[in-house]
Amino acid sequence: MARVVNAQVRRHLEAGGVRFSYCAADPSAGGGGAGPPLVLLHGIGSNARSWAEQLAGLGDLRRVVAWDAPGYGDSTPVAPPRPTAADYAERLARFLDGLGLDRIVLLGHSLGALVAGSFTAARPQRVERLILANPALGHRTDPAAPLPPPAQGRLDDLAALGPAGFAAKRAPRLLSVRATPALVARARETMAEIHPEGYRQAVAMLAQGDLRADAGAVAVPTLVLSGAEDSVTPPAGSRALAAATPNARYLEIEGAGHLSYLERPVAFNAAVHEFLSAR
Repeated sequence: MARVVNAQVRRHLEAGGVRFSYCAADPSAGGGGAGPPLVLLHGIGSNARSWAEQLAGLGDLRRVVAWDAPGYGDSTPVAPPRPTAADYAERLARFLDGLGLDRIVLLGHSLGALVAGSFTAARPQRVERLILANPALGHRTDPAAPLPPPAQGRLDDLAALGPAGFAAKRAPRLLSVRATPALVARARETMAEIHPEGYRQAVAMLAQGDLRADAGAVAVPTLVLSGAEDSVTPPAGSRALAAATPNARYLEIEGAGHLSYLERPVAFNAAVHEFLSAR
């Protein structure tokens, strides 16, 4: 039976001279079965609190922790104005060290998949299994080049509309056309919490990112998940990523858009549970 988790409450950690905020299932509520902890990395328009159904629904299988990426929630931004996925991966290593987590299962959604791929490629001994959900592949832009139009367009909209207006414009496309108004409202409210500077750094990381290169160097068992109705990171790209990743399998979640873990949490959690339980 899934646990009730108050994912609205952020916890805080000081590690390696920086501050992190994160959410986790309450250990006093029971659960947290055997196996390396499951660490959740959110996407560019989200935060740790968006993983409420995973914290509650997967906590009986593993200890589950969801971070606020640098520049999100109360987490200290990274230093470079145009950081790389490796900069975020280094910060993730500090976060895990601060929690005393040596070996983990890593699940990255969208932009979080770029961080997860970079971390796993550089530190394979720390990752038992890898899950890339609705993965953003990155634009592979030279760091000295201007941002590609899709990335620059995000920043232009944010500057013109502010976080709330930006969220109202972008959030609906993260879900399928059949998503309920309540789900759309939840996605919008979460996106409205972004910090503009943290978001700008994340956009720069997305522009430079190349998940295909990192995933090609990953040897750990990997699951690539996609929403069948994802228009942001379409299934074709995710299928190609799985085919190019050693020891990877692909699974599509029917009726789900980009926020597959939010729109179809039961199916999403079942896919994760099956992957982590398999030998």
